[in-house]
Amino acid sequence: MNVMIIGSGGREHAIAWKISKSSMIKKLIVCPGNAGTALVAQNVKLDINDFNKIKSLCLREEIDIVIVGPEDPLVNGISDYFKLQKELKDVTLVGPCKNAAQLEGSKDFAKQFMKKYNIPTAKHKTFDIDSIDNGYIFLETLSPPYVLKADGLAAGKGVLIVDNLIEAKKCLKEMILENKFGNASNKVVIEEFLKGTELSVFVLTDGSTYKILPTAKDYKRIGEKDTGLNTGGMGAVSPATFVDRFYLEKIELEIIKPTIDGLKNENINYIGFIFFGLIDVAGEPKVIEYNVRMGDPESEVVFPRIKSDFLNLLLGIKNGTFSEKDLHIDKKVAVTVMLASKGYPESYEKNKLIYLPEDFTESLIFHSGTKSKKGKLYTNGGRVMCVTSLSENLKLALERSLELSSKINFDGKYYRKDIGYDLINY
Repeated sequence: MNVMIIGSGGREHAIAWKISKSSMIKKLIVCPGNAGTALVAQNVKLDINDFNKIKSLCLREEIDIVIVGPEDPLVNGISDYFKLQKELKDVTLVGPCKNAAQLEGSKDFAKQFMKKYNIPTAKHKTFDIDSIDNGYIFLETLSPPYVLKADGLAAGKGVLIVDNLIEAKKCLKEMILENKFGNASNKVVIEEFLKGTELSVFVLTDGSTYKILPTAKDYKRIGEKDTGLNTGGMGAVSPATFVDRFYLEKIELEIIKPTIDGLKNENINYIGFIFFGLIDVAGEPKVIEYNVRMGDPESEVVFPRIKSDFLNLLLGIKNGTFSEKDLHIDKKVAVTVMLASKGYPESYEKNKLIYLPEDFTESLIFHSGTKSKKGKLYTNGGRVMCVTSLSENLKLALERSLELSSKINFDGKYYRKDIGYDLINY
């Protein structure tokens, strides 16, 4: 089979790495990819939102399956575009339609969906330029800290958590009236702050049935002990060790199944991944957010724990046998540690030479922001690469990832050394 993956980060490298191990893979292309994906696939540079060029590449390379990594093309309607192209009728695109992608593309849409189908989430209301005064009043009914979310996509920066009421009102004004996040904050969702332990749950669905992938917990803050600015993720652990089978059944019954059934009820044929960003509040799971694709860096711990041939699962989506396919998950614990550029998540420099050790057989390296130039490896992003290790226990997996992380060198390298600490004795 010929497969194309759209995207350029660690998530796409992890997916490409997994698919490259399939006995069924004939040709694997990543657009545009990075220096890591180039080790297991062919990189092709193109704009991930130029659907016409993606179509031409699919036809030229006789692609059977397309996997969309990032959210932008999905929110912009790549799935709908493929369905309208007669020449692409034999190409299966793994990713939801534009309407379904609003689960991630619009916080207000997601909240309305959850309310309609009784899916547990935080108390919330949505405000715009015409109702901003009501927004100020609603903030007064909440206890600090205050959570304000830009309705649209804001490159992962559209969520503000503020401790002071006066500051929260100022932020609401900046978001709506002063376009703090551009058009993304024309509408703002204000919600109560939920205190608890966060976790990530993923499913892959063919629109009718679904399979629950390994759970994970990621670490967003730049500093150890979860301090400092929010990032795209500084590391992750899989499984989320506090999730036993009874709790997972509760999540499935109260959140996953109502979501899938709700999509069917809305006549949305959802094919692809659903990311459930959850928080455990005193034993009760609640939805913080939906994503309509896999997470990053969660992918870097989820895919190494999938023992089944993942391309075989995707083939099941293509030919209608998905429900019959088995999903086997490794019982080992995976820990990934993200190596970031100095200054991230704020301004940082690129083009720093990267030195890798020659032998790292006990761990995996997934590239996020890297590029290759004249046979040498350079940084090309704020999150540069991450190191994933699997072991019988979390502590040993972390130690292995930290050991290799210490041996990778580039100017300004930074990484957290406490990924998973909170779960070791949970």
